[in-house]
Amino acid sequence: MAAVSGGATERKLAAILAADVVGFSRQMGADEAGALARIAALRTEVLDPLLAGHRGRLFKTMGDGFLAEFASAVQAVAYAMAVQARLAAQLDGVRLRIGIHAGDVVIQGEDLMGDGVNIAARLEPLAEPGGIVISARVREDLAGKLTLTAEDMGEQSLKNIAAPLRAFRIRPAAESQRPALALPDKPSLVVLPFANMSGDAEQEYFADGMVEEITTALSRIRSLFVIARNSAFSYKGTNPDIRKVGRELGVRYVLEGSVRKAGNRVRITGQLIEAESGTHIWADRFDGNLDDVFELQDQVTTSVVAAIAPRVRAAEIQRAQRKPVGDLHAYDLYLRSLPLSKGGSRAEIEEAISLLRQAIVFDPAFALAHAQLAVTCWGMVRQQWLLRDDPLIADMVEQARTALSLDGEDPEILTLASSTIAFAGGDVATAMDMVEKAIALNPNLSQAYRHAAVLHGMRGNVSQSQEHAEQAERLNPMDPGPIPYFGQIVAHFVVGDYAAAHSWTEKGLRQSQNNSALLRYHTACLGLLDRIDEARAAAARILAITPSFSIARARQHVEFDMNNAYGRPGVAEALYEGLRRAGVPES
Repeated sequence: MAAVSGGATERKLAAILAADVVGFSRQMGADEAGALARIAALRTEVLDPLLAGHRGRLFKTMGDGFLAEFASAVQAVAYAMAVQARLAAQLDGVRLRIGIHAGDVVIQGEDLMGDGVNIAARLEPLAEPGGIVISARVREDLAGKLTLTAEDMGEQSLKNIAAPLRAFRIRPAAESQRPALALPDKPSLVVLPFANMSGDAEQEYFADGMVEEITTALSRIRSLFVIARNSAFSYKGTNPDIRKVGRELGVRYVLEGSVRKAGNRVRITGQLIEAESGTHIWADRFDGNLDDVFELQDQVTTSVVAAIAPRVRAAEIQRAQRKPVGDLHAYDLYLRSLPLSKGGSRAEIEEAISLLRQAIVFDPAFALAHAQLAVTCWGMVRQQWLLRDDPLIADMVEQARTALSLDGEDPEILTLASSTIAFAGGDVATAMDMVEKAIALNPNLSQAYRHAAVLHGMRGNVSQSQEHAEQAERLNPMDPGPIPYFGQIVAHFVVGDYAAAHSWTEKGLRQSQNNSALLRYHTACLGLLDRIDEARAAAARILAITPSFSIARARQHVEFDMNNAYGRPGVAEALYEGLRRAGVPES
């Protein structure tokens, strides 16, 4: 686009791309050297190599963000898609949000300023991690030129931009065209993330917590088929086409709404939509004090069931309604812990543990907080931040047992506690009984099916492991879990079918490329299959992520203390032998 001189100010039309690294400040706080190294790798391995091929120019960097100009919107979007694809495949731990706008910019030496730059920068925060948001002007320029889908986000009010601006979220066609799933043989629904109407971003956890509670209550009704929260939350921050949601998740109904919390007052609004037709079946508003929040949740649940399944027995609805805690401050702390417990850094998990311990101080009978504390501590083990003799291991087992003593009939508590009982406590048989009981109590609990798949895998029950894994995926189609396909991997490894186990590790690594558990089984399978060159390359990946990893360290680690857990003798030693052949050091 040619430059135009207007008096003393030189202007031109350009496509501007603004990008920012997700969670960089948190990463700096947890590991400054590692965060800076990842930013350097982002520049040298991804951004710069791709710029030349798309005729772009990086004209400003701001620590964890950057601005680039392109001659056309097509080049800018193609570059953005290439960057996100390469990050997903190559640079684990770094995700970008990207905003793109085409418009008038002011030239100041090597720098660019003006609305073209400002709008791109304001669009960037609207993108999801790993996502791209464009303006309507860019969408017009793209028409018929790139294979992608633009999802309308509606008009957006952007900071310091006078008029609202229409924005679109774009995805590659292969990603956006998910195959439609068949409808189950009973009423099926998903509860989408509720909008936080409190005017305070800090209250986001509260709105998310409401959705989680309503989803859990609905999922306990055996007459319904309810999609898991994690898949529902893949639409968070979007304005999705309800028909598309119904096709992608295989559900007949979609519940959406909002939560407003102001002082001690809470308002929950909800509307139930038939996905195929877009027809609004039911809508209502529920107001109350913070002390009434559980009653409000129950009112939403009962109203939804009454709208879509009038023959569901009232007694079944009553069983689904749940008062999880007596102290609302404890409940608030519990809600704050949930997003942190799913975080990737040690600092996040330790903060979640601290919040859960505080919740238990306020309400020692809060069974779900005890169970969540146990499984959050297990996250420290899974990341190999704890070894077998750490005092926290015994504590997490005690927390799981406390949760069970307080409420051993709650399916979520049974599922959460079972992972600790199985792996930290070493009692797989009891854990299997617990998780099967959880499934009987709540046939919609995808987490229970996923964990059952792993436990059956430990016993070498290949077909049962596969059946449970498939049901977990159907209930939670957008979320492969923390270790994708782990049940299938373990099941085949235990029975000595290393080729099949290796095939499943490859599928898992495509979704979680630097997952340490997947890499260990992947490496061991290659070693046992005598594919030594590939095994050594896989071992190098493990050692690049965890330089201290060794056979001796594996033997010290709780996750590898599996001689009693595996259904057949010698499995743990086979794992060590595979790692040894791959070149993992003894100590």
